[in-house]
Amino acid sequence: MEYKIGLIGCGTVGQGFLEILNKKSEYLMDKIDFAAKVVGISDKLKGSLLIPEGINLAKLLQILNQGKKISEYLKGKKNAAEGMDPLEMIEKCEADIIAELTYTDIKTAEPATSYLKKAFRTGKHVVTSNKGPAALYYKELKKLAQRNNLLFKFEGTVMSGTPVFSLFENGLAGNEIKEIRGILNGTTNFILTKMEEEKMDYKKALKLAQKLGYAEADPKADVEGYDALVKIVILSNVFLDANIKPADVKREGISSISKEDVKEALAEGTRYKLIASVKKEKRQVKALVSPQKLPLSDPLAGIMGANNALTFDLDLLGKMTIQGPGAGKIETGYSILSDMLAIHHHLSKQI
Repeated sequence: MEYKIGLIGCGTVGQGFLEILNKKSEYLMDKIDFAAKVVGISDKLKGSLLIPEGINLAKLLQILNQGKKISEYLKGKKNAAEGMDPLEMIEKCEADIIAELTYTDIKTAEPATSYLKKAFRTGKHVVTSNKGPAALYYKELKKLAQRNNLLFKFEGTVMSGTPVFSLFENGLAGNEIKEIRGILNGTTNFILTKMEEEKMDYKKALKLAQKLGYAEADPKADVEGYDALVKIVILSNVFLDANIKPADVKREGISSISKEDVKEALAEGTRYKLIASVKKEKRQVKALVSPQKLPLSDPLAGIMGANNALTFDLDLLGKMTIQGPGAGKIETGYSILSDMLAIHHHLSKQI
């Protein structure tokens, strides 16, 4: 089956997704009868393209890798999509699936939420790696998708391409989740690892994280726990049927932890980790993000470097831990592909 794709946002994740499609197209068609034709792209900084017969991804990626704008693709030719904003692109491109990959605004979840609503109202399935809409408007968006007989997928919002939501839709279906605990931010885990293994102080470890691209110039979202907070909100609302907002979650970051604290914890047989957790008790859902000293026997204590992990306490299987990358160009790009493959699987069963 062939699917026409509209891409909103063509930054790191968008390019990672396009690279995967370009590389794996023959494999995907041969193995699972999945073909994707990108017919439209809209990026506020890089420009827009609307080509119903499909965009040549190899040519476009060469342009993007040179740091040029999308408009270079049709250099010397009239580009009907020039200056087209994302809302207009969503409406005009005859896509089956919209991949919404713009930046995350956790305060308003805009303009991403408006893009998602537009897609659903114009009959298009949605996949996204944007944490804002999933954290603030998950139930509203899910209802809108269902009302229009469409699918809403967001695997990339938590643990990047490591399967979390699809895991429970398939392999772990039927299990009730009692509690979720996890390391959901690779930057803070990297910093704590360096503070322990190389005896760095917090500021030096943070500078290294910034140098390696794990942390932004303004690292507040990571080190103060906001990124992990948004992800635990999404997990709470999806898996525990909660209706909490980021403001409902108590949060503390790692900036006050010293290398002496880390050393003392190890002497006690424990290790500091920034833990995001949620538990349901008597219809109440309580979520928390805070640095915690874990016994070394805890599976989460063994997660080092920039990796992420989640431990689920399940009514049928007990405690189960999954581990994998929580960020990355190709890793998050893969989450977009995996969501599209889930849509393909669902629609194939209806034929």
